[in-house]
Amino acid sequence: MIRAKEIAAACCLAVAAGCATLPDTEFLSERYVAQSARFENARGPLTARRSAAIVAELKRRSGDLDVLDKQIALEQEIVGSPLVVGNRVTLLEDGPATYKAMLAAIAGAKDHVNIESYIIEDGEAGERFAEALLERQAHGVQVNVIYDSVGALATAPAFFGRLSQAGVNVLEFNPVNPASLKKAWAPNHRDHRKLLVVDGRAAFLGGINISNVYSAGSGVGRSRPGPDPAGGWRDTDIEIEGPAVAEFQKLFLDTWEKQHGKTLAARDYLPRIASPGTEIVRAVGSTPDDPYSLIYLTLISAITNAEKQLYITNAYCAPSHNQVDLLVAAAARGVDVRILVPGPHNDQPLTKSAGRGAYGDLLKGGVKMFEYDPTMIHTKTIVVDGLFSVFGSSNFDSRSAQANEELDITVYDEGFGAGMDAVFLRDLEQAHPYRLEDFQKRPARQRISEWLIAPFAPLL
Repeated sequence: MIRAKEIAAACCLAVAAGCATLPDTEFLSERYVAQSARFENARGPLTARRSAAIVAELKRRSGDLDVLDKQIALEQEIVGSPLVVGNRVTLLEDGPATYKAMLAAIAGAKDHVNIESYIIEDGEAGERFAEALLERQAHGVQVNVIYDSVGALATAPAFFGRLSQAGVNVLEFNPVNPASLKKAWAPNHRDHRKLLVVDGRAAFLGGINISNVYSAGSGVGRSRPGPDPAGGWRDTDIEIEGPAVAEFQKLFLDTWEKQHGKTLAARDYLPRIASPGTEIVRAVGSTPDDPYSLIYLTLISAITNAEKQLYITNAYCAPSHNQVDLLVAAAARGVDVRILVPGPHNDQPLTKSAGRGAYGDLLKGGVKMFEYDPTMIHTKTIVVDGLFSVFGSSNFDSRSAQANEELDITVYDEGFGAGMDAVFLRDLEQAHPYRLEDFQKRPARQRISEWLIAPFAPLL
């Protein structure tokens, strides 16, 4: 979520700082990496024989689809982080359910709480989290907080000052004010991640910021409402328990170090964890510091490898030309490609204009588009063939690929994939189709807006 004045500030700063280019993805459609997938569990790396057995079992349960071999191999080459087995992944729908689970985990913290969020507001939601964090800090639990400078522009400095005075370590990511920097000024580089790690044993991530727009539920699953928003934003998070939490913890600690945060108190940040579940997951921490965008290439590989269906929900959908071509190619080979985006309650009309220019080519190519009606939908998920899911903070746009720190996860589990499919189809019941004739008949003001905003699309 990026608010209007933040967009304006970020655009001005981005023009001054310049923009990176999207990575070359040609190799993804031309060849596959011949290598063994690397798996880990709570005790460390698995043998090649055991790893091969896991892949074989995944394929057996999926009907021997080639997509698994291809996706696992490509992700291994692109991301480099291991596939971690033995996790329990819980889907959390909307703000109230997510906040309840997060606050309960914080209340039970015994060693440390690490929280990283693009937006931390000082309203009702922010105060609930502040009180919970302060309570734990007062009882000897070390709390460490990272917030983005642009994302928190509207938050009073006193909010973070109160945390700091109580002993909470607070780090402002890439301050807009150059005088506050401890590294080179790069104003277009933003931390768009949303992560909570408690005691190194549970992690929460997804699209949900700490903001009042999530204080009320969106009413998912109710009958189709009228034209007015019925409540809070529609969004999704997940809770992860198990050895994969260490991968997300490492990403938090790496960000803290790269931003030159004060030395953290010695805590048990990477405890040995039992395996509470069966889900296989991989952490995808994408940053513009890398030579290419990990999440962009992960999404490209998912589109390229889909064989049956591709369900995409994204709040700010402005695909690149390459992504459009691959989505159309997927539809042409018989994949059921459906994309769900915000409808009348989109909070960022400029971003919608930037993305709508691609709708014509998508619709002509057989991609099905839908707009969500009840309220703003902020979810960022992809489900491929019901077998694996890509989930997290990344938008389907150039900014997430080029300029943001993003945090995503891939989950290999047909049970979890079935649950994600069910959520997508339920959201689709509260959306209306956006057809080619709708695009062709769109008003002149929309066409002009698309034309004017197109050059600035990577900055939004």
